[in-house]
Amino acid sequence: MAMSGGKDDGAPMMEMNTTPLIDVLLVLLIMFIITIPVATHSVDIDLPTPSNNPPTDIDPIKNKIVLTPQGEIVWNGGLINENQLVTNLEATKAIQPEPELQFQPEADASYDQSSKVLNIIKGSGVTKFGFVGNEQFRQFGK
Repeated sequence: MAMSGGKDDGAPMMEMNTTPLIDVLLVLLIMFIITIPVATHSVDIDLPTPSNNPPTDIDPIKNKIVLTPQGEIVWNGGLINENQLVTNLEATKAIQPEPELQFQPEADASYDQSSKVLNIIKGSGVTKFGFVGNEQFRQFGK
């Protein structure tokens, strides 16, 4: 009986049998897949701890965070630090209904500072959050 289109003349087959080779490669592939470590997609961030200072100037309707080019955090017009920001965010979560939190970095504000503040906001669990003032960045190169 001829296999894979060969001749049935009794001569030995000249083609290599690749079935055992494929079997070995599949076993090796499975072994490599099993030995790959589990990928963890987490970024560890050290959030500042809340301070014992009482919250400052919390509006029950909306609160606005502005980042200045000098690296300052402004909460409803008053300067605060990262610890006070955490305290204020915790206090706003306790208000029912939760007030809206507006985030507005100035045009020359530090990207690193913006990233840190956004991570603090995300870590606080605030649910009503929005970006305001983005229309000033509508055209690139201004």
